Amino acid sequence: MTHYPQLDAWIDQHFDEQVQFLQALVRVPTDTPPGNNAPHAERTTELLKGFGFDAEQHPVPPQEVKDYGMESITNLIVRRPYGDGGRTIALNAHGDVVPPGEGWTHDPYGAEIEDGKLYGRAAAVSKSDFATFTFAVRALEAVAKPAKGAVELHFTYDEEFGGELGPGWLLKNNLTKPDLMIAAGFSYEVVTAHNGCLQMEVTVHGKMAHAAVPHTGVDALQGAVKILNALYAQNTLYQQVTSQVAGIKHPYLNVGRIEGGTNTNVVPGKVAFKLDRRMIPEENPTDVEADIRRVIAEAAAACPGIMVEIKRLLLAHSMKPLPGNAPLVAAIQRHGEALFGQPVPAMGTPLYTDVRLYGQHGIPGVIYGAGPRTVLESHAKRADERLDLDDLRRATKVVARALSDLLA
Repeated sequence: MTHYPQLDAWIDQHFDEQVQFLQALVRVPTDTPPGNNAPHAERTTELLKGFGFDAEQHPVPPQEVKDYGMESITNLIVRRPYGDGGRTIALNAHGDVVPPGEGWTHDPYGAEIEDGKLYGRAAAVSKSDFATFTFAVRALEAVAKPAKGAVELHFTYDEEFGGELGPGWLLKNNLTKPDLMIAAGFSYEVVTAHNGCLQMEVTVHGKMAHAAVPHTGVDALQGAVKILNALYAQNTLYQQVTSQVAGIKHPYLNVGRIEGGTNTNVVPGKVAFKLDRRMIPEENPTDVEADIRRVIAEAAAACPGIMVEIKRLLLAHSMKPLPGNAPLVAAIQRHGEALFGQPVPAMGTPLYTDVRLYGQHGIPGVIYGAGPRTVLESHAKRADERLDLDDLRRATKVVARALSDLLA
């Protein structure tokens, strides 16, 4: 006998409570930077306690957090054991998020509801899935009452900086070793693979001089322009490299920040820029980094007097599908199609996430949760981020049903 109608009914009956839970989470800012995330973990712990869930608090040592460029991180694990045998399934969502920025028509921390949508920073990515996963587990326990296996909620606070002090820290310190995992995502596709990401800071050194006698200096900006042109030429070549993973096209490179120079009438002695190189799952990160360093070195060599420093900021490996994820994919696709009335394709995404860290520890996983068809629709990382509450309701049912199947 299936519990699907009862699970669905429980979620419907408790949906107002679920929305209020999400509103409370959105109202505690977790802007990263600066990355002061411990207060949100405290509030989450308090709210979970109201549901009878004990959240273990795992604070990352302050110096480690500071060296990393953030202020505070307390990762949470809620363990719900049901009996010997069976799988342990982890559900992971991250609470850290980029600052709101300009252009909002709603209070970014107001969690206001208008036309069935909840507005606020992290409403879609990924405080929404604190709510999806918490209420899916509550429904599972109230209705299906599994007799074996376990569920763990992993609410972590380092995704924007790469995940090493979020899931990476929990896994490295042997605080968890689930058999399968689902990470925060959107409702209309189940993601089984994603791009990797290499971020680097390139500092070009020349020699400052008065603009009236430019020949007495070495223009760092001209050196930087030469290097940037070489990198953008590579970007054109990347379009000829195609991935075999549906949903992922080709590698690409973005220069997202540039700073340098001292004044208008001074030949710039130093220019620094930060680049972001997205890697398709088929690429080898070591080869990618070596090739970018080669391109930069060759361009710099054509500029007499220029010196270049290259610092790696992040190397996030791609997520490759592990064979053991098939039961997760099948369950989510089956219930997703039933509840959303359309097929839920299994595919890749050009984003990178901290889910890859579970894969690197041999834990098969997928990305699925409450959200629209695309990142663009969600307004994630833009003004007026929003979540359609009907997607939250249906995605919670999908996850509850899938857990019921996997723990049966």
